Amino acid sequence: MTENSVQKNAAAKTPLNWTTVTFFTLVHILALLAPWYFSWQALGLTLFLHWLFGSIGICLGYHRLLSHRSFQVPKWLEYLIAVIGTLALQGGPIFWVAGHRLHHAHTEDEQEDPYSAKRGFWWSHMLWMLYPEAKFFDSDQYSRYAPDLARDPVYQWLNRYFLLLQIPLGVLLYGLGGWSFVIYGIFLRAVLLWHSTWFINSVTHMWGYRTFTTQDNSRNLWWAAILTYGEGWHNNHHAYPNVARAGWQWWEIDVTWWAIWLLKTLGLAKKVVKIPAHASPLLK
Repeated sequence: MTENSVQKNAAAKTPLNWTTVTFFTLVHILALLAPWYFSWQALGLTLFLHWLFGSIGICLGYHRLLSHRSFQVPKWLEYLIAVIGTLALQGGPIFWVAGHRLHHAHTEDEQEDPYSAKRGFWWSHMLWMLYPEAKFFDSDQYSRYAPDLARDPVYQWLNRYFLLLQIPLGVLLYGLGGWSFVIYGIFLRAVLLWHSTWFINSVTHMWGYRTFTTQDNSRNLWWAAILTYGEGWHNNHHAYPNVARAGWQWWEIDVTWWAIWLLKTLGLAKKVVKIPAHASPLLK
């Protein structure tokens, strides 16, 4: 069966969600206005927010802190990081964490992994959101996979109103730099960060090298790691998902790990899960 037929069969199980299609289409169209609103300050803002919302909010916050609990921080800081992740416009924390935990529990399973790479590149990259299955998108169903967050009223609120938080962000950016900052800081930034994150679901299960023999097809891919601040060392991560550091070799650059190391140095990050001693010889 070809990749296209797998994707068509997978998509046929649920109807296309036109609201989601319209939303993603509009954001992409508005991002294309960027050349007409260009300024160096706006470009710098995009790069900064891509790092802040992507590396700190999603990679460090949603992923390594909330999904895997690979380290601990004070509750006030955990909430602050979660808010930053919410501003990335990738869904609420309960939704994101539940889906990622399912991905690890049933990696590449065509029925239980929300973005299984075996369904094809485009399915794992973005079609899984355009053809949403209730068990992955209905809060009553997915919340049971993130019970620690689902019990917390702060995460309940963020999960429910994550989209509305773009309004005060947009007002702030407009006040700082007009429509140029809005176009670059919200729409262009969202599109670039979406596809950067989605590459981890798609290309790092297709291309790259394997340091560890895992039961899935996870790969280490250097350019995906650059775009995602270290998340592209995906084979390392799937071999030891609770380890706080994704880049294990000296040359596997992991910008998000640098932030965790800094928090640890400042005494803000505790119980940081280290690379296990028995795994270290495998890296030589």
